[in-house]
Amino acid sequence: MKKGNEYEIKIEKTEFPGWGIGFAEDKKIYVKNALPNQKIIGKIIKKKKNYIEAKPSKILEDVNYKIPSKCIHFGECGGCSHQNIPYENQLDLKKEQVLALFKEAEIEVFEFLGIEKSPEEFEYRNKMEFTFGDYEKGGELSLGMHFKGKTFSIVTVDNCQIVDEDYRKILITVLNYFREKNISHYKILTHEGYLRNLVIRKAKNTGEILINIVTTSQMDFDFKEITEKLTNLVYKGTLVSIIHTINDSLSDVVTADEIEILYGRDYIIESLLGLNFKITPFSFFQTNSKGAEKLYSVVRDFLGNSESKTVFDLYCGTGTIGQIVAPKAQKVIGVEIIEEAVKAANENAKYNDLKNCEFIAGDVAEVIKKLTDKPDTVILDPPRPGVHKTALKYVIDFNPKNIIYVSCNPISLINDLKILIDNNYTVQKVKLVDLFPHTVHVECVTLMSRVEK
Repeated sequence: MKKGNEYEIKIEKTEFPGWGIGFAEDKKIYVKNALPNQKIIGKIIKKKKNYIEAKPSKILEDVNYKIPSKCIHFGECGGCSHQNIPYENQLDLKKEQVLALFKEAEIEVFEFLGIEKSPEEFEYRNKMEFTFGDYEKGGELSLGMHFKGKTFSIVTVDNCQIVDEDYRKILITVLNYFREKNISHYKILTHEGYLRNLVIRKAKNTGEILINIVTTSQMDFDFKEITEKLTNLVYKGTLVSIIHTINDSLSDVVTADEIEILYGRDYIIESLLGLNFKITPFSFFQTNSKGAEKLYSVVRDFLGNSESKTVFDLYCGTGTIGQIVAPKAQKVIGVEIIEEAVKAANENAKYNDLKNCEFIAGDVAEVIKKLTDKPDTVILDPPRPGVHKTALKYVIDFNPKNIIYVSCNPISLINDLKILIDNNYTVQKVKLVDLFPHTVHVECVTLMSRVEK
């Protein structure tokens, strides 16, 4: 089996995150987004010691449950992977993939509570990071998402269906304006150009909108005219903020060297489960507000009655989980590395009149060493790589009765669960919550309890 050759592959199952697994010449082959029972012609694009990856070039036999995609950009845009599959089938695939990870790790004795669907199947996102670029090298300016399978090609997604019409209206207004001005986009290889990103945040429950135009510092530009155009648009929501961010980082990540407020303020307010949260441009907040309410309700249910208990909320972001569980706890201590988010978390706690919350800025692995309080319950909501090993060691040393682990990456979750199991914890309950319809991603909430000797 050689790289570049094509083979007939029958897809037999899927593995997280969204890999179709097939076999040819007795070799296991990974095919991105392929579905069980498909038969394809696949071209070998990677051949490593531990795996072979193929790219479908032709479908010989397809599944019978596919549907027309709602979005005209589906297939080119890399944002959605399964929009041509009924939502119930998407949920089944996610459930099967996560449970297979648990089974493979021999974690099988627990109460599985199923998968909670997103309250909204479309127009559910409260944040999008669009990229300036071109569809073809040297072509007309585009603004949108990366072309599926092409690193440097950008597809203009002015009809994207996982955001609402305010996003689409802002995108096309900004794009047309900078096309008329003939302003260059930033090129990641040469580090030349001006326009980098358009980031839009819109609070689902309050309707507040923040627009962030991200550029390099490679030219001086007067934003007065585009600010006027954006403030004069008619929105379903309410525009409260337009900012200009200067980002000269060499990476493709949206960061800030400098922020200028062009209109209004530099944050929006979102409401979740009766509490209000200040969301700043670069603070983490779940991208599906309605789904987040479902997710945090599961965490609150898993916490149970803790009115006399101390709760640690690690990787707390703007403090959403900690504040939502605060009425059921004696004390909540949150830790988050992004100082801006911690500042917002403490302001949110004060705004929500929660006097039993304290949020600390710093690396979880370092801050946790200095905490003198002893937690009864630890809530973990880490980034995709999972909990830092030093932090996980301190969590174990704290010896809390319960650990609630909220994970956006079931693979790193399983790795951390195995360590916790080896240190006298057992998995009690698992529930999935889908915050990302039409993608391969899913949130997994796990309740663990200390084994009493």
